[in-house]
Amino acid sequence: MINEKLLIERFLRYIKIDTQADDTVTDIFPSTKKQLDLSNLLVQELKDLGLKDATIDKYGYVMATVPSNIDKKVPTIGFLAHVDTAPDMSGKDVKPRFIENYDGSEIILNKDLNVTLSPKEFPELEGYIGETLIVTDGTTLLGADDKAGIAEIMTAIEYMMSNPEFKHGPIRIGFTVDEEVGRGVDHFDVKKFNADFAYTLDGGAIGELEYENFNAAGAKVSVQGRNIHPGYAKDKMINAIHVAMEFNSLLPANERPEHTEGYDGFYHLIKIDGSVENASLQYIIRDHNREKFEAQKAYIAKVAEFINMKYGEGTINLEVTDQYYNMRQMVEPVIHVVDTAVEAMKLVGIKPDVKPIRGGTDGARLSYMGLPCPNLFAGGENFHGKHEYVPVNSMVKATEVMLKIIELYAKK
Repeated sequence: MINEKLLIERFLRYIKIDTQADDTVTDIFPSTKKQLDLSNLLVQELKDLGLKDATIDKYGYVMATVPSNIDKKVPTIGFLAHVDTAPDMSGKDVKPRFIENYDGSEIILNKDLNVTLSPKEFPELEGYIGETLIVTDGTTLLGADDKAGIAEIMTAIEYMMSNPEFKHGPIRIGFTVDEEVGRGVDHFDVKKFNADFAYTLDGGAIGELEYENFNAAGAKVSVQGRNIHPGYAKDKMINAIHVAMEFNSLLPANERPEHTEGYDGFYHLIKIDGSVENASLQYIIRDHNREKFEAQKAYIAKVAEFINMKYGEGTINLEVTDQYYNMRQMVEPVIHVVDTAVEAMKLVGIKPDVKPIRGGTDGARLSYMGLPCPNLFAGGENFHGKHEYVPVNSMVKATEVMLKIIELYAKK
């Protein structure tokens, strides 16, 4: 059904293009112009496949339409993926390798650097025994997040355009930029996209289906100390570093990422800088439950209030900014988008794994912008680092799931 050879060729072509986003850039969009190298290539490939309205706008968003080939009204379905790769590790000069008929043993990614992919550290590997894996050379990430999703969408398009007997309604395609730095849909025109609902192909292992994600906020804590010569500092010095440490110690230690899972929320300290005079801390705050999320923000504010009472007003300045919310609230009114995806997976021989995202996707924000948008697996594992890999079969199945979803809606 699916042309596996072309699917893999596409994936390999896309990961050779460096599209790493930059989380230090805030004044331009996208954060790196090299993302547009892939976006422009995709526009041309879409046109070559016969999608005449394929365009790229001034922000780098790619949109296109597969026209309906049936004469009844069915929902317009969108499929989206992002072109950028994570800032965490280089996406330049990716050198993929194929591990055929994986036997369950340790994979040597880079002998010189002693980088391995072992079932002892990554036990999910045992589920892929007998399959073909695409791995890195241990010096870069792979780019399956989310170029696997792009390759799958493009392969599904090719199938529809090459097989007119496959009946489908209108399909909208969208490729975004800067998803990895949290700005993926800052300028996305939902009205122009004009879909009734959509799916992002940005999930991990085969079978994953997600329509719940964290409520998310960022917190910046600035500490104003008082630097006095240490020989004469008694009852005068306020060491901003110590105050910052005290602030962090007042947040619940069991609510850190390393102690949480499933629906658990957390406070995550991601950066700390300081001197005696000034210090700063940066956190991300996450919880699936909106009430608990609001309570987390209220608690960190009380910690700031307590420190200011102890050391004097102005010692702590706290800024908390909401980033995105749990898409479940927006998806549940149209829960058929989840139910249909579950049915599609079963029909292509996959056991659905419906679970909350311990993170966020473009779909979370799109859902609040009026486009309900759960997340489907793209197949990759260990995103954002040198241990990233993708099983070929998972990519094939992701493509089949898309087509089955389209087929199910066309029959309704």
